Amino acid sequence: MDELRFNKIAAGFLLAALLAMGGYKLSEVLVPHTELAQNAYPIEVPETGTVVASAAAPAGPEPVLALLASADLAAGQKLAKKCTACHVFEKGGANKTGPALWNIVNADKGGADGFGYSQALADFGGVWDYVSLNAFLYKPKAYISGTKMNFAGFKKPKDRANMIAYLRSTADSPAPLPTDAEIAAEIQ
Repeated sequence: MDELRFNKIAAGFLLAALLAMGGYKLSEVLVPHTELAQNAYPIEVPETGTVVASAAAPAGPEPVLALLASADLAAGQKLAKKCTACHVFEKGGANKTGPALWNIVNADKGGADGFGYSQALADFGGVWDYVSLNAFLYKPKAYISGTKMNFAGFKKPKDRANMIAYLRSTADSPAPLPTDAEIAAEIQ
């Protein structure tokens, strides 16, 4: 093995670095950098005192009561497969990570026997009517802050309507569909 091998390698790297720096300096001499008098693509900004309106905040879920009559139960059942890791939909099904959802429409919130709800949901009160199910399925953490349910939600109104229709069908006697007055009240 050559005793000067390390020196030859180090000299090669040093020479390469010196050549790169010399090439950079030579390019600055050949093509000097000059500041432009004005931008190549001028952007005109009006100097008025008006404030630009910010984007409107999302108002929440779109109404779905009108969609329930024509909702697709098969599509709702397919969507419910996402929920089967934590919930059961069969009559008499045991609670899992989440409560059993048999006969959930118009049931008390936080009322499933033998399930330990989060304090936020237990204190929320009310029943799981169509409007509250729509809001909860849209974004659970926004509807009930502090809920233990880790689900992003269904963003499409049709998906929420299909899911609610499927939940409605999982009962011995399904809850009645919303009336025209309830549909009109939800839209307002």
